[in-house]
Amino acid sequence: MAREFLVSMYLLTVRILFNAFKLSPQRKKTVFVSSFGDNILYTVEALKKQYSGSIVILKDSGCRYSYKEDPQTAVLPFDLKNPYAFILSIYHLATCEKVFVDNYFGFLAAADFRDNVECIQLWHASGAVKRFGLKDPSIEARTKRANDRFLQVYDKFDHVVVGSDKMAKIFKESFGLSDDKILRTGVPRTDFFFEHSDSSRIRANMEKKHPRIKGKKVILYAPTFRDHQLTDPDIQLNLKLLYETLQDDYVLMMRLHPAVKTTFANSYPNFIIDVSTGENINELLMVTDLLITDYSSIPYEFSLLNKPMIFYSYDLEDYSRARGFWEDYHSMVPGPVAYTSEEIVEIILNEPYNMKVVNKFAQDWNEYSNGQSSLQLIQALYGDVTEKEDVLFKQR
Repeated sequence: MAREFLVSMYLLTVRILFNAFKLSPQRKKTVFVSSFGDNILYTVEALKKQYSGSIVILKDSGCRYSYKEDPQTAVLPFDLKNPYAFILSIYHLATCEKVFVDNYFGFLAAADFRDNVECIQLWHASGAVKRFGLKDPSIEARTKRANDRFLQVYDKFDHVVVGSDKMAKIFKESFGLSDDKILRTGVPRTDFFFEHSDSSRIRANMEKKHPRIKGKKVILYAPTFRDHQLTDPDIQLNLKLLYETLQDDYVLMMRLHPAVKTTFANSYPNFIIDVSTGENINELLMVTDLLITDYSSIPYEFSLLNKPMIFYSYDLEDYSRARGFWEDYHSMVPGPVAYTSEEIVEIILNEPYNMKVVNKFAQDWNEYSNGQSSLQLIQALYGDVTEKEDVLFKQR
């Protein structure tokens, strides 16, 4: 009850501010609301090459990305803890011509955009193991008012960007969208893997930061979050076993989910490296030799590198019951499934990987992500003729 009241007050505040600022003239301005950040980073860089308007990036409290400000680009915290920046953020949202978001943002339920404003969903995942949105099993436990808010948010999406028809189908079911709202331009952040096909420079830079990886194979453990672990990571790995059996040939990098607001106690600093913050996830994937994950969306991008994966699903039945999967889990994931640390070690030592399955997985989920996704997105939304080039042409 108290949470409902706070949410209602928050949305009322947004609505009052938004409607007041809509009295101001609309500006030639594009606003990005960033939670995960990487898709926005690539989209902004592509937009700058042809767009003469202002660019404003609003970072929510969980965003780990640092964006560069320049004469065209402003970066603001989008957080009630910073009242001035929050009010200014609402002003930018109320006076812009396009809005990009990369997550579910509740404020959209109270944002009454002008008719000519487009809201583009740059979802933070190229694929999905677990159900979300209208297909999330937890929807049954929500109040009618909460479900109405969800629908109001989804209704604001004019376009949703996808890298495959498989993901398009999921978005249409999850957000209740028609096919004409799907933009099949590819996922912007996947451009990175095509630009950096030679990983030697990235590996060299990573070795300078983390000398322990020199001469070793890199295992990246990147689990998704559990609702009860947001302030306690509760690492369900036998780290002592992994250390004793793998330390001679491997190092283990730990990448906790951005939603987890704490760190873990590292008892094996010569073997384990905490890369939960301060490292670009794409660069981590480039130096990773083996990915261990569970229900995360990371495999959809990692599969582009044609490297092996292990799926550590120690709580498969409980997680499936609570969150739900889009398909049978075992047939969906492109690698062996382990339920214990002992099984993980056995898989690593015996390497029973089927890279044909990984390659097929990459093709199915990245069919529109071809290294030009950011450019294709900008051209689809802003047109093929760049405004900056047009200005230069008229001056000649």
